[in-house]
Amino acid sequence: MMKNPSDQRIKEILHTKKRIAVVGLSNNPDRTSYMVSKAMQDAGYTIIPINPNVDTVLGEKSYASISDLDQEVDMVNIFRRSEFLPELAKETVQAGIPIFWSQLGVVSEEAYSFLQENHVETIMDRCIKVEHAKFK
Repeated sequence: MMKNPSDQRIKEILHTKKRIAVVGLSNNPDRTSYMVSKAMQDAGYTIIPINPNVDTVLGEKSYASISDLDQEVDMVNIFRRSEFLPELAKETVQAGIPIFWSQLGVVSEEAYSFLQENHVETIMDRCIKVEHAKFK
């Protein structure tokens, strides 16, 4: 059964983990992924786009997949549909990324179980921008 960390732990994560790979980050300013990532970037976070269809977003080089990352990140933030989570969970574990965060409405028990088995801290069905605003 999926269970998010405590609010206190989410606050700690947001205060200490500043490099975020954003899976499904669109270069369209009208998309939620762009608006949320821009807000986080403006708040001092480093945003690393993961989107095979764009070269750069928010002034940062985009990577085709989590597997293609050539720099360390503190967490992945997922803007893809729930059915993509199990595969993205596998890529996250293989890349050694310690935190997996999926946006509002994006949940997968299968991905959650896999991430727990592999000791990846997991937050699902929460908006990182909303959580960040709560804990400023």
